[in-house]
Amino acid sequence: MSHTPGQPRSLFQLTWPLFIDIAFHFLTGALNTFMVGRVSYQSVAALAVGNQILDLCITLFNFIGIGSSVVIAQYLGAGDRRMARRVVHTAIGFNLVVGTLTMLVVLLGADGLLQLMNMPDNLMRDGHIYLTVIGFCLVPEAAALCMAAALRAHGHTRDAMYVTLIANIITFIGNALLLFGYFGLPKLGVAGVAWSTVFGRIIALALLVWLIQKRTGIRLVPAQLFRWPREVLGKIMHIGLPAAGENLSWMLQFMVITSFVALMGDKALATQSFFFQICLFILLFGLSIGLGTEILIGHLVGAGKFETAYRQLLHSLKLGLLVTTIVVVPMAFGGGHLVMSWFSSDPEIVAMATQLFFISLILEPGRTFNIVVINSLRATGDARFPLMMALISMWGLAIPLGWYLGLHLGWGLIGIWLALAADEWTRGLAMYWRWKSRRWEKKVLIQPAAVNADIGLSG
Repeated sequence: MSHTPGQPRSLFQLTWPLFIDIAFHFLTGALNTFMVGRVSYQSVAALAVGNQILDLCITLFNFIGIGSSVVIAQYLGAGDRRMARRVVHTAIGFNLVVGTLTMLVVLLGADGLLQLMNMPDNLMRDGHIYLTVIGFCLVPEAAALCMAAALRAHGHTRDAMYVTLIANIITFIGNALLLFGYFGLPKLGVAGVAWSTVFGRIIALALLVWLIQKRTGIRLVPAQLFRWPREVLGKIMHIGLPAAGENLSWMLQFMVITSFVALMGDKALATQSFFFQICLFILLFGLSIGLGTEILIGHLVGAGKFETAYRQLLHSLKLGLLVTTIVVVPMAFGGGHLVMSWFSSDPEIVAMATQLFFISLILEPGRTFNIVVINSLRATGDARFPLMMALISMWGLAIPLGWYLGLHLGWGLIGIWLALAADEWTRGLAMYWRWKSRRWEKKVLIQPAAVNADIGLSG
């Protein structure tokens, strides 16, 4: 496949920066959890609930980021850079409005949101402080998600990686200064963690504005940010709304699951938070391969190369399952216990989390299977089927089974995570059937005037 500006070269060249980029994103939450855990596990539990609400907000922003990334990739594959530029402006402007409204909801309704999550009374103060401060990062985060998505769709995954690295360094330094009171500064606790995160996000946004113009040649014009052509916004929504529904369903499902765990006590809630942070780092192998594959397939279907796109997914899926298995096996047989001992010195918390790593042997390959195929379906324009399956499996299987095993039978966290594993495999197998059926070929948003020669793509 000949390379043109804006087109990615190979899966590997896309994936390794994505891997590091996502790892740094996850590292923000892990750093906060790890550093606060050295002060108090109760504060970790407060952060866990607050972060669930924050993640829900980011999920709302991400639907425009996901939709715009797919549409940009298809336009670039079809060679239409002018329309790709219009998509970038529309996505950023729309998300700025959504981010502002969401910030106001969080700031004004923090206590009510925490109560909906069954936040224990003794943790309400820390939870309120953390949520009201971290709420200020929602506007820059909303815009930054779209800018990073645009860079990746143009093939510049490495630049997005560097931005995330810088934001994490700023957050880490801020945590050290404001959480532990180094250099005579006051110890601000969870408020210090929140403020350092906000500052890191603002710096990241400034860097992304510069990179968008430098790498893609797109000059961001403020007046055009709030002109949303119906054709462009419609295509973004066609992908973004089902993706948002799917991601929102997962977040709401996990919030319900977390509320089940909150009924099990402070230590179970803290264990859930620690274990989830570690799971994110196992997940990032499959997630980076899934996102890299999404970019490739978006370009391929935009250029009319359906057969190459079909084979690319099969190749990526095998690679994702292999890598995830290689990572999860040592974690289940000793590695997880070692890592947990770094997060917490409480033997009960370490013991509970260690048991959960055995469930990861089932959970993580299923999650990778699911992610890689869903991202590929979405890249073609086939976004509604994943949403339908998400609603059926999450609310018809994961939540009832989680309640039954975790609370009714008293299996605790083991029952909760077995239910989540059942959901991942159910959806993953359904997505694979959809891909093999090739119905996605009729869902492509941008039909090229002429189908190019279908030349193989290196992976």
